[in-house]
Amino acid sequence: MSDEKTSFILGKKNVRTLINGFCVVVFGFFLMSGGENPDPDSFEPEVIFSEVRITYATITVIAGFFIVGVGIMIKPEKTLAEEAIEKLG
Repeated sequence: MSDEKTSFILGKKNVRTLINGFCVVVFGFFLMSGGENPDPDSFEPEVIFSEVRITYATITVIAGFFIVGVGIMIKPEKTLAEEAIEKLG
């Protein structure tokens, strides 16, 4: 075993941005799910191919993935390990 300490590379700002991006992606998928068809024996294209499901949900999911990517690339001021060391010492 080595005596090297592992540190978490991301900072608080990164983690918050990642969580926000994940929430936006989940919300986009929630928009994609839409409502239910009132009659299961009939096909209503305006319910399945609604503007919310096709356009807004897709844009929301793509924006969420973009936010997650930005959250990964932000350079942290201090890592979470450094912040924990400051609090202890």
